Amino acid sequence: VKFNNCAGNKGVRYETNSLDFKVRADGTMYAAHQVQMPSKQLILMVTAWDPQTLGRWEAIVRFLVAEKSQHNGHKPKGRKTMPGELVQQQSDTLLPWRQHQSANGLRRQKRDWVIPPINVPENSRGPFPQQLVRIRSDKDKEIHIRYSITGVGADQPPMEVFSIDPVSGRMYVTRPMDREERASYHLRAHAVDMNGNKVENPIDLYIYVIDMNDNRPEFINQVYNGSVDEGSKPGTYVMTVTANDADDSTTANGMVRYRIVTQTPQSPSQNMFTINSETGDIVTVAAGLDREKVQQYIVIVQATDMEGNLNYGLSNTATAIITVTDVNDNPPEFTTSTVSINTSAHSLPNAVAWQQKAGRGGTPHAMCPRGLTHSHFGFSQPRRPGEKMQRFAAAVDYEMNRAFMLTVMVSNQAPLASGIQMSFQSTAGVTISVTDVNEAPYFPTNHKLIRLEEGVPTGTVLTTFSAVDPDRFMQQAVRYSKLSDPANWLNINATNGQITTAAVLDRESDYIKNNVYEATFLAADNGIPPASGTGTLQIYLIDINDNAPELLPKEAQICEKPNLNVINITATDADIDPNVGPFVFELPSVPSAVRKNWTITRLNGDYAQLSLRIMYLEAGVYDVPIIVTDSGNPPLYNTSVIKVKVCPCDENGDCTTIGAVAAAGLGTGAIIAILICIIILLTMVLLFVVWMKRREKERHTKQLLIDPEDDVRDNILKYDEEGGGEEDQDYDLSQLQQPETMDHVLNKTPGVRRVDERPIGAEPQYPIRPVIPHPGDIGDFINE
Repeated sequence: VKFNNCAGNKGVRYETNSLDFKVRADGTMYAAHQVQMPSKQLILMVTAWDPQTLGRWEAIVRFLVAEKSQHNGHKPKGRKTMPGELVQQQSDTLLPWRQHQSANGLRRQKRDWVIPPINVPENSRGPFPQQLVRIRSDKDKEIHIRYSITGVGADQPPMEVFSIDPVSGRMYVTRPMDREERASYHLRAHAVDMNGNKVENPIDLYIYVIDMNDNRPEFINQVYNGSVDEGSKPGTYVMTVTANDADDSTTANGMVRYRIVTQTPQSPSQNMFTINSETGDIVTVAAGLDREKVQQYIVIVQATDMEGNLNYGLSNTATAIITVTDVNDNPPEFTTSTVSINTSAHSLPNAVAWQQKAGRGGTPHAMCPRGLTHSHFGFSQPRRPGEKMQRFAAAVDYEMNRAFMLTVMVSNQAPLASGIQMSFQSTAGVTISVTDVNEAPYFPTNHKLIRLEEGVPTGTVLTTFSAVDPDRFMQQAVRYSKLSDPANWLNINATNGQITTAAVLDRESDYIKNNVYEATFLAADNGIPPASGTGTLQIYLIDINDNAPELLPKEAQICEKPNLNVINITATDADIDPNVGPFVFELPSVPSAVRKNWTITRLNGDYAQLSLRIMYLEAGVYDVPIIVTDSGNPPLYNTSVIKVKVCPCDENGDCTTIGAVAAAGLGTGAIIAILICIIILLTMVLLFVVWMKRREKERHTKQLLIDPEDDVRDNILKYDEEGGGEEDQDYDLSQLQQPETMDHVLNKTPGVRRVDERPIGAEPQYPIRPVIPHPGDIGDFINE
């Protein structure tokens, strides 16, 4: 194999993906040991790589195996080797499903043969479809086989980038490839019989898109601004320019190199600056920077890929504006040379960061190291001679800068004498460490507006309204919740902020203002203390024709004879244009009496008139159905029923009093039926009252056995006596307690005895009542 890396191939090594073959340093391939070739063709992948640049290049090598003679290497009789015979055996057919014949005649299957990757250059001009490889199974000699491929680029988006002939197994690429869009594809080849049964196991196919140098380097900014102090020594850092190349960065196509094209003005030297070809750092290369002579330099920087090869690489340019800043000489000395400060993140502007006193009166200047700008710090006016206070000119952010390292220089206010080339400076180092504090999450897009049609079903995903936590180093979790959802139409995923519908969104709802529904959500972190931020989601609902029109009024009256008296009808629709008018008014064909008795006339898009068609219509209340249709797509219609009172009218066209009663629908028969019902109801009430009186009379006919005046069961005796209050309750309760012994009872004087004591002597005997009750009035009373 031949290879050229454009650098003399120094140190280039070769490898293969097979243990049977090796490659020498000169590119010669040889067999590592005796090899039995299983087929007429063997495909290998040869890799050349450079240990210094780590560059890798790949190529596919096909070995064509010639048939051996059957008689000790002599050619068979009657056969003559043609010059092109070996060339005709070349084939691009892959046999991923190989079968081998063993010594005893049995067939041994070898599965999952690793197919070398297929390399396809990007931006190929075709013609398309362009054949890549042919895949076949040796079983196709026995049965008919159909081949197919699956995966991204075949049956998955992007669709049909690759195709395969189902009969021959030839695989094609159908259009030019773009490595910047997709660098590789992983497909699987399948072999089935005519019935769709699997004949072979699927085989993995890896297709790599070979990068071509088709993208120029692009600078992040077209204009870069930097500054350098006058009198800076050679090697002083100025700025960094950066260009990106969309091509493969591991190859020369994406390796960008920088160089300075021009410098304006070319004073005091045409090469005052140089640039690092790999990093893009611009530094001073010569002395003599003098702001009083040249205040600004304009440098044109060129970025070229192919490792800076101007013959083959693509280039782009950017402008670097370098401002020479003024410095003063002979500053006084600081009392301290180094200062360390700790401050919290997001310190407010004008907060005191550092206070320093110089040994001699002077003006401090902040000399910022690489990556730090002057906008973070400033100096206040002195309160005492020789003293300066350094304050924050802007809020500091821990996520942007964890620490600031400043070199502060102080110089005399008095002008320097001319002719001085070098100056003695007094400097102090200031290290400001920023302490991280918890910051509230924020929504990058606030207010966020989305548009969708009304009526989307419940559970539809509308959008993802996610917040950003500025505290990148705290590893906090952000949780979402609803803060305001007036109609309760939305749900938000507490983890990722995905908004879904909890109900059907209706544009005609009272919660919609100018077709916009507004909801507010809360994003809170789990910091200490917790912080939260709010975001507003606005949903613009597009109207759909989901409301049928309605008619007004619902009730009307008209004379029983046709005259100038007509009914004016107005159509209304909750939707908006173009799902509203002009409306179509018509009478239904069923029942037929509607069109026979009534007619409707359209006045304009929203109004119509209803009138009698016949010369006379009996007085009464009629339900007149009217079909009204809007102009939506598709149109909606509604059948509205208008209650029309037909009544006799006077000469002025107004209903008379008798006519109004007749129009109410109560005829003579109905009135007689109502009177009969009232009479029957009154008769039933009278009979019920008579029955109750009779029952009460029968109850009073039974005489009581005793005189009511002698019956004292329900009498209450009132004695007009009551206690004396608290002063009447001074009792000796000890007299009421049961004694523990009976001695005091036995020794008590006869005739004196407590009523709560049981008598000691014999109790009196009472006569036993007879078992049979004595007949008389009491027995009758009890029975009664």
